[in-house]
Amino acid sequence: MPLMPGAEPYHHEAGQVGVLLCHGFTGTPQSLRPWGEYLAGHGISVSLPRQPGHGTRWQEMNRTRWEDWYAEVEKAFADLQGRCAEVFVAGLSLGGCLALRLAEVHGAAIRGVVVVNPSIANDVPLLKLAPLLKWFVPSVPGVANDVKKPGVTELAYTRTPVKAAASLPGLWSLVQADLAKVTQPLLVFHSAEDHVVKPTSVAIIREKVSQATIEELTDSYHVATLDNDADRIFAGSLDFIRTHASVPLQRD
Repeated sequence: MPLMPGAEPYHHEAGQVGVLLCHGFTGTPQSLRPWGEYLAGHGISVSLPRQPGHGTRWQEMNRTRWEDWYAEVEKAFADLQGRCAEVFVAGLSLGGCLALRLAEVHGAAIRGVVVVNPSIANDVPLLKLAPLLKWFVPSVPGVANDVKKPGVTELAYTRTPVKAAASLPGLWSLVQADLAKVTQPLLVFHSAEDHVVKPTSVAIIREKVSQATIEELTDSYHVATLDNDADRIFAGSLDFIRTHASVPLQRD
């Protein structure tokens, strides 16, 4: 299946500190590419995979489920772990949920976690209906491109594949149930105005993960990694990695 131009995965080999970036639901690596390139420019090895069913056609994504997306980031984590002394994980939206799941499963093998507008709760009315809707309609209007900055477009599907969406509650429930296993340092960037993910997810993290640092973004919508606060996210995550890595970055 041909890829959308710009949806390609991104990888960069640098020093002994690596970061795995996880893109969001119906999105592509494009939404995190500037973040990955910024970290790569500061001596960090970067892995930004394309999750199955993403970056082609929404019809293809309807043949995938959360287990497929998680398996891809698991594979990327194992590869990065084999090449780096220390690994951090990060993600946007549902990618933040996948990053948290990796932290729950791998414990001390992950040095720290950074998430941007993470989605870990079933708080969208339409998605609550997805398990029923999947038997009647293949797709519904998309949730992509919630960006405040003029002239910026997220490369993502304009339709939400319902069968794929119907698998999300299983992942959300699993991640919420195991949040106490996230003992690594955790940095959360949260947009004050987000038209995709409700405040519920961050509230749950605030309640269940005592060591979480939560920073509010005041000038961005959901896809904050492409929005007005992107530079703050990039610099903040770099400082976070520098603080919690026990080995120096390549350029440090």
